[in-house]
Amino acid sequence: MKLKEIAKIIRSKNAGPFYCTFDIIFKDYSDLDMVLKQNLITPESISKIYNLPTSKIKIFEYKPAFAIKITIPRPVPSGDIEDTDIYGAQQHAPLLDISVQK
Repeated sequence: MKLKEIAKIIRSKNAGPFYCTFDIIFKDYSDLDMVLKQNLITPESISKIYNLPTSKIKIFEYKPAFAIKITIPRPVPSGDIEDTDIYGAQQHAPLLDISVQK
């Protein structure tokens, strides 16, 4: 199964002009726990997806909200002439197809 099939919300948005943040929110603790136990969301896995050094990736688990938050630097600042997603709202798409074992 894919992450998009068990997560309630997967979204991205700017965290200021230089960073993008991702929220992965689950409907309950058991789904969050399943993903955490499989080590699917790690600096190494996010590094491969977004082609970034692991030292630039911050991951936070917030168990009371059944959530994982990821923050990465934007490739170009928001609003830069080379920016293709000014709000960072489309950057979560590669996370949708992460494989999860049920």
